[in-house]
Amino acid sequence: MPALNTIPSDKLARLIGIPAGPVLIDVRPAEEFAAEPLLIPGALRRPSADIATWASEFRGRSAVVVCRDGNTLSQGVASWLRHEGVAAEVLEDGMGGWAAAGLPMVPEAVLPPRDANGQTVWVTRGRPKVDRIACPWLIRRFVDPSAIFLFVAPPEVQGVAERFGAAPFDIEGEGVRWSHRGELCTFDVMVDAFGLGGYVPLARLAPIVRGADTARPDLASEAAGLLAASLGLSRMYADDLEQLEAGMLLYDAFFRWCRDATDETHNWVSHQPAKARAKEKKRQ
Repeated sequence: MPALNTIPSDKLARLIGIPAGPVLIDVRPAEEFAAEPLLIPGALRRPSADIATWASEFRGRSAVVVCRDGNTLSQGVASWLRHEGVAAEVLEDGMGGWAAAGLPMVPEAVLPPRDANGQTVWVTRGRPKVDRIACPWLIRRFVDPSAIFLFVAPPEVQGVAERFGAAPFDIEGEGVRWSHRGELCTFDVMVDAFGLGGYVPLARLAPIVRGADTARPDLASEAAGLLAASLGLSRMYADDLEQLEAGMLLYDAFFRWCRDATDETHNWVSHQPAKARAKEKKRQ
């Protein structure tokens, strides 16, 4: 049984990639991180020595604090965060335990430089359909929850990238790393580069996105449905950022199906979330 205010790696892994999951705060010192610059998917980096300046940023939220071993720094940081009104836990056994469990880690080296606020900035063509919604979803859920996305006219992508230090994606051009590669779409390329190719739910989702984005519905039976929903969203929203926010929910749903429901068929049994089932039992 985990110690008080700690969470084991396997339990945390179930919370990765879902919108209601905790914020992950990596407090390893700069020299430790430099020696092994890998992050738990979605983790933010914060210096433990400056906690008084950033703790209030997470007030009212739940958080998991990560250090090397689950003791050296994270215990004190989590306690301070709880003092600030954050429901903070410590990752049991820290990054060492996470790595030993073979769970996915994102290499910091593949990410674009972060801005002064620690955010990554990305730019692509406006009027997104599939890849240009799927990729921001992947980045926000597994790489950088506060990532900024700029949608501009196609001829302006490269110029905006240079002016704002943004990473261009899903566009052709010299030196563009994040784009189609052979038969792979940009989502495939990102999943692989972010070290998430071995994560089963994303491995299931990738061919659905690829099939919808490259007119190959034969790759996955769900691809046609994703394309239809994506085209529908593009007709519903004139604002690209509003469409992105709506699309986040769509990909959240596909991700949870890939993770939890691929063997389930439609029937008349209600599959309520665990909390709803617990409430129903109390009423009975």
